[in-house]
Amino acid sequence: MTHSRVEPDPHPAVLPPFQTLLESTDWASLATACGTGEALPAALARLTDPDPVVREYAVRDALGAVTHQNSIYEATVPVALCVAAILDHPAVAATACSPADGMAPPNGPTVLRLLDWLGDTAHDADDECVALGERHFGEGFLGEYEEMRAFRNARPAVFSAVHPFLGHDDAGIRHAALVAAIPLIEHPFLVRHRADAAGHARRLLATSTDRRHRDRALDALKAWGHDTSGLENASDAAAREHYVRLRDARASSEGGYSEDPPF
Repeated sequence: MTHSRVEPDPHPAVLPPFQTLLESTDWASLATACGTGEALPAALARLTDPDPVVREYAVRDALGAVTHQNSIYEATVPVALCVAAILDHPAVAATACSPADGMAPPNGPTVLRLLDWLGDTAHDADDECVALGERHFGEGFLGEYEEMRAFRNARPAVFSAVHPFLGHDDAGIRHAALVAAIPLIEHPFLVRHRADAAGHARRLLATSTDRRHRDRALDALKAWGHDTSGLENASDAAAREHYVRLRDARASSEGGYSEDPPF
């Protein structure tokens, strides 16, 4: 957690254009995991490069700067808004080889990598993380953690870009969008999307074998009051037992504590 300057964050539900976000942000003044964000505009701009190899390095440079130990940094919100703003860019959204050069993204579609990052970042700022922080640091946790509060305020804008991908033809992209949407729709303005997300979660559980996706879908349905007993398979039961053993082992080794601070 950092406590450096963060301006009030009145981000609208309508996402500004990528170029506007890029040019209107004082990147050099924003803290990252290991310095300030002066190099971020160039890295973010390369995310839309026609060359998938260039985009792959850009993902590392742009997202790596604000990804460390589950923390939210000053630069996280503008990076997240920029990422959301380019999800539908033709180069980012491409799922097949480029007709021009026959090249495919080396680690899958760029949009998939960006959705995964948005989902992980939103997960690190979800209601459970806030509750955990309040248990460890007191009720003023979110008030003092301005970076997390700013990200939570920006969730409607990010969701507006993620939402169309819930109906994507590619199952992997569709599921990544759902995993990203689940923590985003905790925002009070977005709870009306839970019923639709629950339907997507049930469809994911009927087809996906991805452990992370299944865990997030099951956790969401349980949190929303749905009975998941008929949706779980043997792998889910084994994973649940494994998580219980890990939690018990951690609690034993740490003198009874089974939770880590949310950063």
